[in-house]
Amino acid sequence: MDMQLTSKLALVTGSTAGIGYAIAAGLAAEGAHVIINGRSQSSVDEAVSNLTSATGNQVNGFAGDLSTAVSAEELVRRHPNIEILVNNLGIFEPKPFEDISDADWIRFFNVNVLSGVRLARLCLPAMRTANWGRIIFISSESGVQIPSEMIHYGMTKTAQLAVSRGLAEAVAGTNITVNSVLPGPTKSRGVGDFVDALAKEEGKSFEEFEKDFFEKVRPTSLIKRFTSPEEIASLVTYIASPLSSATTGAALRADGGVVKSAF
Repeated sequence: MDMQLTSKLALVTGSTAGIGYAIAAGLAAEGAHVIINGRSQSSVDEAVSNLTSATGNQVNGFAGDLSTAVSAEELVRRHPNIEILVNNLGIFEPKPFEDISDADWIRFFNVNVLSGVRLARLCLPAMRTANWGRIIFISSESGVQIPSEMIHYGMTKTAQLAVSRGLAEAVAGTNITVNSVLPGPTKSRGVGDFVDALAKEEGKSFEEFEKDFFEKVRPTSLIKRFTSPEEIASLVTYIASPLSSATTGAALRADGGVVKSAF
């Protein structure tokens, strides 16, 4: 299927590894001109090189912390006509509620929520001028089923759903769509490293830990395994394409059935 993404300019934040890199690869494979983002120049350069070699398409890089206004403004100054914005940048950490400080709450909100809000605000004028655009927030099933072990993370993922729906309402009647995608437990780089460390602590293989995790921690999962970044990227690539023009204001689950709901 031709996703009609040839030469579309797409920014994927937090895209040097994991879900972000898989999304960037999916878009680039469909002909989009992708901007890779990470905090370090070396990681950005490596991702750009790998993706260019794999797809043969134009790939740009931007090294900077997009949770800050200065970096976000500089990126959009360099690339003023971004047509597809994928707000994937995010952090997580398990932490008891009593130990989550005010600084932790603010840090999670700045990185996971405000970064996407700011970039959407900066990119929206060009999208309105062109009367076409795609804004996608990578939320999480944790925004619907708040995990007790990281409430501050769950809060930010719920906030993304609210921003996404509200922004979709704000651009009603245009050819700009705004959606959220809700991955379930995914074997991204950060999660994979975290799970590997826990498995070793318990003297288990990854496969043994995975089986135990989906029996006890996420028993509602229907696929009974971690999702791959590429499985998330497939949905995002479609939502970013002109083919998805009737899908907006939606919270689209790629959670492996973890959320026990028909809606």
